[in-house]
Amino acid sequence: MKPSIPKGTRDFSPTEVAKRNYIFSIIKSSFENFGFQPIETPSFENSSTLMGKYGEEGDRLIFKILNSGDYLAKVKEGFESFVDNSIRKDLKSLSYNINTITKSISEKALRYDLTVPFARYVVQHQNEINFPFKRYQMQPVWRADRPQKGRFREFYQCDADVVGSKSLMQEIEFVQLYDDVFTKLKLEGATIKMNNRKILTGIAEIIGASDKLIDFTIALDKLDKIGVEGVTKELLSKGITAKAIEKVQPLFSFNGSNQEKLDQLKGMLSASDEGLSGIEDLEFIIKNISELGLQSANLNIDVTLARGLNYYTGAIFEVAAPEGVKMGSIGGGGRYDDLTGIFGLKDVSGVGISFGLDRIYLVLEELDLFNEVLLPKPKVVFMNFDESIRLSQLKAIKELRKNNIKCELYPDVGKSGKQQKKQWKYISNREIPFVVSKVENELFIVKNMNNGEQCTCNLSEMIERLK
Repeated sequence: MKPSIPKGTRDFSPTEVAKRNYIFSIIKSSFENFGFQPIETPSFENSSTLMGKYGEEGDRLIFKILNSGDYLAKVKEGFESFVDNSIRKDLKSLSYNINTITKSISEKALRYDLTVPFARYVVQHQNEINFPFKRYQMQPVWRADRPQKGRFREFYQCDADVVGSKSLMQEIEFVQLYDDVFTKLKLEGATIKMNNRKILTGIAEIIGASDKLIDFTIALDKLDKIGVEGVTKELLSKGITAKAIEKVQPLFSFNGSNQEKLDQLKGMLSASDEGLSGIEDLEFIIKNISELGLQSANLNIDVTLARGLNYYTGAIFEVAAPEGVKMGSIGGGGRYDDLTGIFGLKDVSGVGISFGLDRIYLVLEELDLFNEVLLPKPKVVFMNFDESIRLSQLKAIKELRKNNIKCELYPDVGKSGKQQKKQWKYISNREIPFVVSKVENELFIVKNMNNGEQCTCNLSEMIERLK
């Protein structure tokens, strides 16, 4: 059988890891520059922690983990009922029994995102935390999605969140944080799209679909994928009337400056207090960002931006790659007023954003922005032609490493011309800048592979030259 990996996962070569670490280091630097502290949570959580937090579609994408041991022992009775219902084709009972069996054989699941585990962390550690608590987290997440370009089943998220503050100053900081990271990555022209869930609630209210807010936002969130016609079709299938959809149509053609869009929204939502509150929030953020200015990103109000996750209650963000690059969102986030409430800690507002590392990687690759990323490698390699001098070489290598000079000894002795040629090929392929080809009477012959020059020096002289 040929070795393989599951669909939607990837291996990473040394070069790819170096490039990914370059992105990680810039994001981490910006997080810490803005005052965020690092935490980590387990790769899997209790199923009860995750299920029911992402909406029906999100729940379907959660990877469940089978219980260890005889995981079928507890489901014998449920399984017999399941088989009986299958025969009778009692779909309601069948669905119930499938869920019952699933709960019996799987009590844990791989995390779907970092936000819900963070909310659980805050509740569990609330007595150790200073509020407002600013945390960042850079770890993998898993989703049982259909793999395609830029969409994986295992991928990294780099999150920054603040909990314990309702101030809109946090939203302003997150816009600046996005701008800071993308500017440092030289990814100029990224667009930070922003909306507010209160505005979407207001729209649902004025079209008479308040009871179908979740269906409305889930459909609207798919606009860039399925278009106006697809959204309209989905809204109709969810029981939202054609008359109500007609009232929403102006949303699909909103244009102009951010202030002009806000003015149009004010007219559209004049009868909704909730909608006007959302507009007021957006106006405050836009005004302050306009005064402060952005380095390279654009801030754009997108009234169709919905973000399908149920826990968002205020501002919502999504970042698009620079124009001309075909890629889904490379970042997103928003405010959640009571996510910790589901775990028993009420009235703790939070807001956060996420960077999609894997998609950012693909965008940087497409735009050829990895020029400055260097693969980690030794500065000097000791060639291995003579066993009798190996101890002298190892002693020298020990001293070089003490002085933070990356070095190594080629492991296999090469006495024949063919074996020595193999060593030179290794050095050439790895683009090693310096080579120690000979050691004699505590003197070293050091060759500069960039210009061909070589010199004979003692250990202390070699250390100074290589530094």
